[in-house]
Parts: sequence; structure tokens; C-alpha cells
Amino acid sequence: MKYTLTFSALLMICLSLFTGCESQPDSVSTEETQEVLKGTINISGAFALYPLAALWVEQFNKEYPEVRVNLSAGGAGKGMTDVLSGLVDLGIISREIAQAEFDQRAQPIPVVMDAVFPTINPENPAYQKLLARGLTQEEFKKIFIDGSITSWNQLVGTGGPIKVFTRSDASGAADVWAAFVGGKQEDLKGVGIFGDPGLADAVRKEPGGIGFNNTVYLYDLKTDKPYPGLSVLPIDQNKNGKIDQEEDFYSSYRSVQSAVAENRYPTPPSRDLYFVSKGEVTNPATRAFLYWVLTKGQEAVQGAGYVPINPVKYQTQLEKLAP
Repeated sequence: MKYTLTFSALLMICLSLFTGCESQPDSVSTEETQEVLKGTINISGAFALYPLAALWVEQFNKEYPEVRVNLSAGGAGKGMTDVLSGLVDLGIISREIAQAEFDQRAQPIPVVMDAVFPTINPENPAYQKLLARGLTQEEFKKIFIDGSITSWNQLVGTGGPIKVFTRSDASGAADVWAAFVGGKQEDLKGVGIFGDPGLADAVRKEPGGIGFNNTVYLYDLKTDKPYPGLSVLPIDQNKNGKIDQEEDFYSSYRSVQSAVAENRYPTPPSRDLYFVSKGEVTNPATRAFLYWVLTKGQEAVQGAGYVPINPVKYQTQLEKLAP
């Protein structure tokens, strides 16, 4: 009887030890194999996407605090040069990719839509007439490329000289605006100003000025209206000499956003915005960031002043980047 009790006790002890030995490694193994994403991502490029990119970086770092993301704005041209030369992991590009850039292994990933708008100063003496009449694509060309229209008086019978401003840096916004008026950035006339904020400020300070800006540098998202001192000069798309109801969507950011999303605003100057890599993305941190941008990051797009892109456009890339 004593032997039986001892044997039973030993058996229970062994079973308990065996069970403990089986469960403990599972717990340790899970902790040891759980990887923490680390690394550094360098990004530079277009002013157009910079505000949203900065928000994405902030939100991404809350989920992946061990990843350091360095972000700078210097224009689309700088972003493309930096990524193709290997100085950064991703370039921010706000124009179409040239064949010569594809030949150097530029790989664009569309992330949002945006648009460029012609801007004027509400203090312009011809302001109300310009809002009612608008300008045709050809008239914008005569201001920005031909230089044959030099006074607001030539357009609406009142107003002084037109002070034209353009971008001095290699700019996606300038490239897209130039495409709309039938040229390239180097064809645009006017005083060269660096950066989107600088160009907006130049028009704000000059009553007779005209320029062009990306949406987020023109509209205050808090008020849903253009920033003080700035206004859109409407495009007379049907060329009938007036801005009809279906062309009149510039008074608020929300109406502009809808017009871009519904293709009621011309393309160009609306366009896709891209992150561009050189060849396939192999850096795990960069891959994770891009995948996050195309999934969770899209939740911030509209609130930040942009238009969500059609998922079909990036579906192939999303599949490549999936963890």
C-alpha cells in the first residue's frame, strides 16, 4: 500500500513537471521570435505632399517607434535626384515620371491625388470681374508662356499690369501647371520663387499678382476657405466667357476636393502624387512604411486636404509590399 501511494505521487509529480516543461518553451519562444521593426528611412521631395507625409511619419512612428524617418521638402526635382543617386530611400514626386527616370529604375507608387490651381490676390481691382469671367486655358498660356497678355485690362477692361510669379526650384507643381498651358517648367515666364509657401506669399503681397499653388497651400482646412490674401482664378473650361454653375466650385476646399475626385477639374493640373524608389524596395522598414501608407495611412488623406487615389492604381504594389 505504501509503495502504491509513493508511485502515484511520483507519477503525478512527473506529469506536472512534464506539462510545465511543455508549456514554458512556448511562452519563451513567442517572446524571443517577436521581431521589433527597426531602421532608418530617408525621404525628400515635393512640397505638394510634404504636409501629409509629415503626418504619416508621425502616425507611423507611434506604431513603430524604433524606426527613424528623416523627411525633408525641397521640390520634386530634388526628390527625384536624391532617390536616383541613392541619397534617400524614397523621393516625393508630384508629376508624371519621365522615361529617362524609368530608365534609371525609378519605380513610382501613387499614394494620393491633388491639384494645382491658378492663384490671384483678392485686392486686385479686377477681382470680381475675373471671378465672374474666369480665364480659358489659352488665356493662361498667353500670360504664362507667350507673354502676350500683360495687363488685367486686356482681359476684363480694368486693372493694371499682371505680375507673374512662377517656381524657381524644380517643381512638380510648376511642371503640371506648365503642362496645362502647353509647355514645360522652363517655358513659364515670371519671377521665380522657391517653394510652394514662398509662391503663395508672393501673390498674397502683390495685388496684381498671379501664380499657382497646390491645394494645401491655398486652402485653410480649418475654415474650409482660401487663406487670407489668396483666391483661385477660375478656369473657363467650356470657353463661353463666363464661369457657369458647373465650373464654380472654388469657394471652399470641400467643393474643390469633390471636383478633383469627380474629374470635374482638368487633368492636368490635377494629378497623382507618388513615392518613388530606385528599383524594388528591399529595406524592411521602407517596405513596412509604404504598406502602412497604402493601408492605414489612407484614413488620414481627406482630412489632410488630399483626394484618395483609386486603389486599383496601387494594388500591384500593395501585393508586393504585403508582409
